[in-house]
Amino acid sequence: MSKNINKVSAAGLLIALGIIYGDIGTSPLYVFNAIITNRVISEELIIGALSCIIWTITLQTTVKYVLLVLNADNKGEGGTFALYALVRRRKKWLVIPAMIGGAALLADGIITPPISVTSAIEGLKELPAMRNIASNTIVIIVIAILAAIFFMQQFGTASIGKLFGPIMFIWFTMLAVLGIWQMGNDLSVLKALNPYYAIKLLTLYPNGFWLLGAVFLCTTGAEALYSDLGHCGRKNIRLSWIYVKACLLLNYFGQGALLLSSHKGLLVNAANKAQFGINAFYDLMPQWFIIVGVIIATSAAIIASQAMISGSFTLISEALRLNLWPKMKVRYPSEERGQLFVPGINLLLFVGCLGIVLYFRESSKMEAAYGLAIVVTMLSTTILYSNFLVLKRTASVWIYIFLFGYLAYESAFLIALMEKFVHGGYVTLLVGGALFAVMYVWYRSRKIKNRYVEFVRLENYIPMIQELSNDKSIPKYATHLVYMTSANNHNEIEHKIIYSILNKKPKRADIYWFVHVDVLDDPYTCEYNVEHIIPNDIIRIEFRLGFRVEHRINLMFRKVVEELVKNKEVNITSRYESLEKNNIVGDFQFIVLEKYLSQDNELPFLERIVMKLYFWLKEISLSEERGFGLDPSNVTIEKFPLIVAPVANMKLNRVFPEGEEA
Repeated sequence: MSKNINKVSAAGLLIALGIIYGDIGTSPLYVFNAIITNRVISEELIIGALSCIIWTITLQTTVKYVLLVLNADNKGEGGTFALYALVRRRKKWLVIPAMIGGAALLADGIITPPISVTSAIEGLKELPAMRNIASNTIVIIVIAILAAIFFMQQFGTASIGKLFGPIMFIWFTMLAVLGIWQMGNDLSVLKALNPYYAIKLLTLYPNGFWLLGAVFLCTTGAEALYSDLGHCGRKNIRLSWIYVKACLLLNYFGQGALLLSSHKGLLVNAANKAQFGINAFYDLMPQWFIIVGVIIATSAAIIASQAMISGSFTLISEALRLNLWPKMKVRYPSEERGQLFVPGINLLLFVGCLGIVLYFRESSKMEAAYGLAIVVTMLSTTILYSNFLVLKRTASVWIYIFLFGYLAYESAFLIALMEKFVHGGYVTLLVGGALFAVMYVWYRSRKIKNRYVEFVRLENYIPMIQELSNDKSIPKYATHLVYMTSANNHNEIEHKIIYSILNKKPKRADIYWFVHVDVLDDPYTCEYNVEHIIPNDIIRIEFRLGFRVEHRINLMFRKVVEELVKNKEVNITSRYESLEKNNIVGDFQFIVLEKYLSQDNELPFLERIVMKLYFWLKEISLSEERGFGLDPSNVTIEKFPLIVAPVANMKLNRVFPEGEEA
């Protein structure tokens, strides 16, 4: 891990506050409101729920993520796909939990902005003058804020990002101050530190187990701690978490104490909530402070949304490099490391957030859809991290304690959250399921295609390529002909490339270049090697790029050629006599071979569906040449049929005209 990122500093701690704690930091806005809805406020409920919150944050966020999972850094980077990159060579099936976790995290990115912003804006109802504010008005304000957030993504957050840390510091300090101020109303809430009350609530309270669905909302941002590891560093996250956790717990204690002192014995149904203006979070504030509180809460919600959106961009860029997502345009709005913008995902998230706001309209209804996605991601992380522990040669007993302990623990939350399925949880599963389907189709189709890819020994064709290069009877196709090859072995080449050069339409060139891109499990590696198969005639270049490095092959290839010319390893001057004597550089032509599904296939039904979906996704995604960052003016697209399962037996009988014999 980079030493300067992982070094503890005031700036590093402030950055950590601004980047990674938005989601978990805004949870006090809605957790207790979700717990008390349609329940009678009693000491058993409040203290039991508080105990559940304390131990959920401790076991899930502190122990699992802060103390354990943060150790699984991939050259300083964290997150579902960074962890998968570390363990993927161990078991092939690990791609499934990785894809499920990635899809669920993206689905969470669609729900976090609406619930955070809506919960913050609903604080306006606490003002007597706005007690009866229309639901439509709140929806319009929320949509306007979300539209502004997504519109600003294209410009990056390099400048305003510096404000995130101080704003979140103000937010967490406000949480602590409000909590301490109200705790004096009922100090019996401190009993919640004893896990006995959590166990009692879950086992003895009527339908107490199902409260876990609401309790889980207090730890939904835990995954972000790991995803943003590369931005802040492990030590900065661990140290800042001490302050964040203290502020969160103090606020929850304050909310519990105020509820017991003010509304004990009251049934919190829709009518009573409207009559008494009950909001567990905003009730902590004095009336004169509510406007300021709403502004600070909205700012924190915007930062939480920004963190989830940025995290989604990073996730998709990793999936692109690992070949788990269709090619998409990725932009880099600033020079700041790790900052990127994916227009297609930005639009997808915005439309999704818009749909969530318009469908649910109130934060209390959104809670049903929230949490289900993130618990699925956490289960995926548990499986992947267990495999990481195996690679680290951790004692088997500790691996099994971690794996089965957290699988059981998180499965309990999953079961409790499934109760919300019919009330909105299905939205999460539909979104996550659709995103997983895209990843699976892209991954599975590659496996099916690999059956067809035929590699041949390059050495067998070198004499023919050299003869073609010297055959003046064939018009020259280009001075330099560049093919993108997927052959990992430098002694091999795809048969289709040889067919393209020699058979389809003979392509005479002075120098043939074969370029291969190898995506590594390290995030930021950027290196290359050159093999002169036949000096000044056939050259292979292999780029070794990390899974977070943008494929800008056009620029990289040009840089490599410049280096080779400088070292006098290659002569790129045009071989046309009139141009050669004037030292004019020869033309470079890239050939991109594009596949289409041939009719001559006999695929099983499911594989046929997968391939049809793959080619549909391919049509709407970024083209091959743009995905590699090639200049379209120098690219020739050559189509060839994809025959993965040739028709084995075709009944075709010859018939003869009358009078003729066979």
